[in-house]
Amino acid sequence: GQVFGDYYHFRHHAVEKRATSSHRGIHKKLQEEPKVLWAQQQVVKKRKKRDVYEDPTDPDFPKQWYLSNPVHQDLNTKEAWAQGYTGKGVVVTILDDGIEKDHPDLISNYDAEASYDVNDGDADPQPRYTQRNENRHGTRCAGEVAAAANNGVCGVGVAFNAKIGGVRMLDGEVTDIVEAHSLSLNPQHIHIYSASWGPEDDGKSLDGPAKLAKEAFLQGVTKGRGGLGSIFVWASGNGGREQDNCNCDGYTNSIYTLSISSTTQSCSVPWYSEPCSSTLATTFSSGNPGEKQIVTTDLRQKCTDSHTGTSASAPLAAGIIALALEANMNLTWRDMQHLVVRTSQPGRLSATDWKSNGVGRRVSHSYGYGLLDAKAMVTLAKNWTTVGPQHQCVHPMLTEARDIGNKLVFSKSVDACWGRPEFVSCLEHVQVGLTLSHNQRGKLAIHLISPLGTRSTLLFPRPNDFSSEGFNNWTFMTTHSWDEEPQGEWTLEIENTAANDRDYGVLSQFTLILMGTGRSAANLSSFDFPRPSNNSCKTFDAQQICIECSPGFSLFLQGCVKLCPPGFASGPQLLNLSLENWVDLSSIQACLPCNPACLTCSGTGPTDCLSCPPHGHLVLTSCLHQNQVQRKSPLSRGQQGGTAQPEGRTPSAAEDGGGDGEPPGFIDVPPSQLPTVVAVLSCAFILAAFIGLFLLLQMRSSGASFSRRTKLPFVHSGTRISYRGIPTVWGNEDATTYQSESDSEDVDGGSERTAFIRTQSSV
Repeated sequence: GQVFGDYYHFRHHAVEKRATSSHRGIHKKLQEEPKVLWAQQQVVKKRKKRDVYEDPTDPDFPKQWYLSNPVHQDLNTKEAWAQGYTGKGVVVTILDDGIEKDHPDLISNYDAEASYDVNDGDADPQPRYTQRNENRHGTRCAGEVAAAANNGVCGVGVAFNAKIGGVRMLDGEVTDIVEAHSLSLNPQHIHIYSASWGPEDDGKSLDGPAKLAKEAFLQGVTKGRGGLGSIFVWASGNGGREQDNCNCDGYTNSIYTLSISSTTQSCSVPWYSEPCSSTLATTFSSGNPGEKQIVTTDLRQKCTDSHTGTSASAPLAAGIIALALEANMNLTWRDMQHLVVRTSQPGRLSATDWKSNGVGRRVSHSYGYGLLDAKAMVTLAKNWTTVGPQHQCVHPMLTEARDIGNKLVFSKSVDACWGRPEFVSCLEHVQVGLTLSHNQRGKLAIHLISPLGTRSTLLFPRPNDFSSEGFNNWTFMTTHSWDEEPQGEWTLEIENTAANDRDYGVLSQFTLILMGTGRSAANLSSFDFPRPSNNSCKTFDAQQICIECSPGFSLFLQGCVKLCPPGFASGPQLLNLSLENWVDLSSIQACLPCNPACLTCSGTGPTDCLSCPPHGHLVLTSCLHQNQVQRKSPLSRGQQGGTAQPEGRTPSAAEDGGGDGEPPGFIDVPPSQLPTVVAVLSCAFILAAFIGLFLLLQMRSSGASFSRRTKLPFVHSGTRISYRGIPTVWGNEDATTYQSESDSEDVDGGSERTAFIRTQSSV
């Protein structure tokens, strides 16, 4: 539109908003237009407000130790505020027993469009006042998020400029419709829903959202916020004293909720905390007697410094998430979970179960990935690139029921839907659907071990749970394998921790659901190849699992394929087959992963590439990384040579195997290095001639004896063996082994050698 006078602002659909380079073509066309006197592409300029950040002046702010603590770790909110992020433009609603909309610390931020009374069916979320003030919970949570700053009342909210609403839904009968109505209120206006409630934390309940509430969650993440997804923040539960487990709570256990636990002022696990593998992160809350609690607004226009439990932790997280959303309003619901995983700080949080997962990230069943960090969240959010669409791969793992006994261990390899549109290459959530019977399910502990060795406890024993109902298609969830690659062997362990002779149990269903992103390097859905089957299987083991395929087929994920999928190549693999009292070491044909340098390949070596990932360039059959300053000579396979390449130089089309430049096999040699290259080539030619003459004389002197040196193509079942080191016996007593130095290849830090055989018989 018009800026002023004859100056106008235009946008072109082909001009990217955040492009790193100018669009010269479009700019030039504009300047060539006779009616355009002046044109300039607009760029974003950095501008900083010239005010000095000062702490809020609210009387209770000095008591808010979790927001500002120069001595101990805090939530780093002051640093986020100093960057200018205070929640402005973000709408948060509290799903609870109502909020006191006229509270002097809430009234300026109150948002009627984010509020409703589901219990009474009207637009007023004001809580019902009683002598015991039992409906104070929602007002306390609201103040943690958006209590106004510098108004002389109470303390401040984490996002003190955010808009705050409330849904009164807990002060009456709670039904599936009540929950669904609350979770789906005005989803195009509300950004964040904060809930500090759930089923009974009694250590024996197994409950979660019913049909309508489940649908509300799904509608929220798919259609809320214009398709970016509503953000649901959930308190993990206060059943620690009853040894409850939050994976038995279907709300915190949902992939759609961002589950938040608590830590105390001294950074220890609170007595009320419930451990579980679905918890994503932690904020501060109350602890033991003598430890400080949470400061916030209270019913009847008062203030309090005694808000407690995970009820107080979830709203603090909602406030930090509001700051991150202000920094980048384009974040999806899954983006926000990625930010939490990447920025949460294990720090000084004390727990006995901290471990590093398969990608080296610290994680705990009590704390998830650690304490939320507001500064780190907003910093990462500002330049965050939205993750790819969510892929969901479902693997039915069990073909027949298994007795649990004292301990059941079940393992199976999965392909993570390789080659299909739902292929998952990078994990987010992992769900395990179980149906099992047991005469006392509270005795059971359930663990899941990922292919990279990350051990998630899906269920801790619950001594108060004497139920004999078992689990009927109950879905457990873990976040502990976030960013891991899911292909490979998954192991489920079910342990009876207090077994006796009267215990019995049967696992009848085990479904593994992998969720995350697919590989961005290639569109795998465009590949069309058959899925593994047992139709061409030659040998089965005792569990009727295929371990060898018929000639012309390769073993892939316990099945047989004619062609290996992209990223794999057919090659020999050693098979240890135990048969009674002896072990048969044989070789079978299998689909083996390409070298990490290759995207697709004809073999497993680094010089067997057919195509490269985006960061690499294909030179003959090798992939060279863009930032390599040396490039291999393509003159002969197995040799390395070439000239030094200036840092930052982009390989030419000829180097990439195409274009109209020099043909493959030629190297661009700077003139200053030409004499050296000529000298080296001359020496090489003389040496080659000498060796050739020597070999010719040797062949003449050997007379009629016949020998030849070749790669060993057949051993046992007709496949070439790849292995580390040279075995002393090949099964042919007359054979003599050789190693070719030129065919040595470096794999995984070891040395994979190709054996040669010399024999009188035909090979």
